[in-house]
Amino acid sequence: MLDLLQQGFGAVFSLNIMMLMAVGVAMGIVFGAVPGLSATMAVALCLPLTFTMGPQAGLSLLVALFIGATSGGLISAILLKIPGTPSSIATVFDGGPLMEQGHGVKALGVGIVFSFLGTIFSIVALMFIAPQLAKVALSFGPHEYFAIAVFSLTLIATLSAGSMVKGLFAGALGIAVSTVGIAPVEAIRRFTFGFSELNGGFSMLTVMIGMFAVAEIIKLAETGRHAVQGKAKSVSMKNIKGFGFSLKEFREQLPNAGRSGLIGLGIGILPGIGAGTSNLVSYIIAKKRAKDGDTYGKGNIGGVVASETANNAGIGGAMMPLMTLGIPGDTVTAIMLGGFLIHGIQPGPLLFISQGPLVYTIFAALIVATFMMLFMEFYGLRLFIKLLDVPKHILLPIILVLCVVGAFGLSSRLFDVWSILLFGVVGYGFVKAGMPAAPFIIGFILGPMAETNLRRGLMLSDGNFIDFFTNPIAGTFLGLALVFILWQVFSALRPKPSAINEILRS
Repeated sequence: MLDLLQQGFGAVFSLNIMMLMAVGVAMGIVFGAVPGLSATMAVALCLPLTFTMGPQAGLSLLVALFIGATSGGLISAILLKIPGTPSSIATVFDGGPLMEQGHGVKALGVGIVFSFLGTIFSIVALMFIAPQLAKVALSFGPHEYFAIAVFSLTLIATLSAGSMVKGLFAGALGIAVSTVGIAPVEAIRRFTFGFSELNGGFSMLTVMIGMFAVAEIIKLAETGRHAVQGKAKSVSMKNIKGFGFSLKEFREQLPNAGRSGLIGLGIGILPGIGAGTSNLVSYIIAKKRAKDGDTYGKGNIGGVVASETANNAGIGGAMMPLMTLGIPGDTVTAIMLGGFLIHGIQPGPLLFISQGPLVYTIFAALIVATFMMLFMEFYGLRLFIKLLDVPKHILLPIILVLCVVGAFGLSSRLFDVWSILLFGVVGYGFVKAGMPAAPFIIGFILGPMAETNLRRGLMLSDGNFIDFFTNPIAGTFLGLALVFILWQVFSALRPKPSAINEILRS
């Protein structure tokens, strides 16, 4: 193993690959930081460039883009309160308030460091325990996936604390929106109203851009005419050492980071869920386990740590089923699968035997790209802060244009542009009505997963729903979901102050 890893680092440290990776990480950070762009788009746009490269150079470029874009989402999430990517949604909850309180440098520093640690943790797991963990994920069938989806949907109750009716309504609306398009089993058109563009449903990226970016732009446009309110707050860099936080704060967050890293890794391994869910789940659990949980959403660095550690830990998690089983863990690794196939390489269990040097070159590229990400974001910290000097009445229209370009770039359809404007209005309505957006997003993401696997499970068991409970893994998750619901009902009967609504509305 050490010999192969040494060969991998030898290949990565060549001038050609190092330059490609440096460009890839920088471009990935930009794609992650700009609302409307994403890691998926960055990898998709650069995939054709790898045609003329060798497998080592091409795949190194793709993993560099992946790492840079995943971490880059924290920049706009903290500076502008707009998540650059779906994996940075929960970063907004505490990163935004920290920014408003004048601790933007600390929030950025915490996000960068724990993004780095989460990525390194997932790469180590990918190198040492990938085959065993991938086998567990492979054993999951429709019954297990349906049970996992139901259990995850119960988290809506936590996100809705203090406003259960509004939260449940938002979650149900998200599930309803996810049913638009062709049904997953019978291929029947649903709620398309004669529009062929709706056959494929709404893209997750258009929903995210609309609900968070466009809605935030509309909200800020209300005060855009006032010079004081329309100008972004400045951040003082005086007396800032290192990444802006103390060693004591770093040590205090290690348990939170370790727990969030495991959550991100575990969710990343399961195909189809991804960092868009893991950052929310880790944030919720961190809030529940924290002694100062009431301060989450008001500017607690623990929220940033949980979100950024989890979403970056999902990088190695998503790569595990891709490399060991040939099953992509998310949309980015699905495109990376194309990168393997372009060069005539079939990911799977035999990849470690037939392409050992290439596998460890990818491991080395992941490690080197992670250090590049830390270096670039650290030394670019002051550059990111300068974004705040741009007045919002100038910056927001630019962001809106980039959101439109990003939406149009998905499928080169004006329909996606109209979609982000539609969900922008919906998101703005949520703000005015005091409804949290996070339950809507969870319902939209997990709705198709629950529906598809419910239908498949019923087909396998001849319509017998009992099999979902007799299956050991599925029964366990469904039992946990029931216990969680009962616990939430019991907790709701006891009046206690909660700040989660303020988190989700801010």
